[in-house]
Amino acid sequence: MQPAAPRYEERLTAPASWWIIAGLMGVCGALILLPLGPIPMLAGLVGAGAIAMGCVSSYGSARVRVLGDSLVAGDARIPLSALGEPEVLDADETRAWRLHKADPRAFMLLRSYVPTAVRVVVTDPQDPTPYVYLSTRDPQGLAAALEGARAA
Repeated sequence: MQPAAPRYEERLTAPASWWIIAGLMGVCGALILLPLGPIPMLAGLVGAGAIAMGCVSSYGSARVRVLGDSLVAGDARIPLSALGEPEVLDADETRAWRLHKADPRAFMLLRSYVPTAVRVVVTDPQDPTPYVYLSTRDPQGLAAALEGARAA
């Protein structure tokens, strides 16, 4: 049996400037080990660069998907039956829900470099989570996929 094709899929990749900074971290590692000779310098370049790029890659590998009857956000899998209507947040509302409107009990897949988001109220009475906050570059597309999947 084939798994259902995703109705929506997005990877929240890190911006290019973060990759440049990770490369500069490799250069810093090389400069630190420069007094020890050329071989340790190269090892510092490769080692520090690999560690920094691995960190950027793992942080930027978060995915948001709507698969069949569930929303998959990062490591969380949430059934659509437990979710209410999605609310598209513009840049100002996104910032407000990250700061003064935020509830510490909420599930948040937050990426500060993504300017827009979708907020979905959790309707399951057994779940103490009030809402799901998802950073997304295409909030209208995610909201439409959630509504379409719930209607199906």
